[in-house]
Amino acid sequence: MQRRNVLMSGAALLAAAVGTNFFGPRRAASAEDDYPISMTPDEWRRKLNAEQFAVLRQEATERPFSSALNSNKKAGVYHCAGCDNAVYSSDAKFDSGTGWPSFWQPVNSEAVGSRTDYKLIYPRTEVHCADCGGHLGHVFDDGPEPTGKRHCINGVALVFRRADGA
Repeated sequence: MQRRNVLMSGAALLAAAVGTNFFGPRRAASAEDDYPISMTPDEWRRKLNAEQFAVLRQEATERPFSSALNSNKKAGVYHCAGCDNAVYSSDAKFDSGTGWPSFWQPVNSEAVGSRTDYKLIYPRTEVHCADCGGHLGHVFDDGPEPTGKRHCINGVALVFRRADGA
């Protein structure tokens, strides 16, 4: 009986943690963060739609397979939806099958930053826009060569600009 109670309690705690943290908002990036482009939370709310604000400023995760950018095959550059910083090129995009746009590298080493994220208990590498600090997604070590990295990025955090300017 005691083992059953322990298992049930553990399952309940895990369900509560996953249910409230996996897809929902987290920490709100603030104007005090040290980035070249900074705004107050109210200014970001006026600039971004609700889903963009949740992902970029509160580190939420969009539902997999919900972004049209996941299947985009056009040539061009993906920009941060918060500040228009160029962050990823279509040249580095690949189909990871995960449900989010994936890239094996950013446009350059200064375009994005990273930090360790423990929100799911185990450490992950969170990637953010280097100009505004907006949360873009996470980086994993299961991507293709030449880097072996998979930048798994929320499509709602990006704006795509075609190479031909159209």
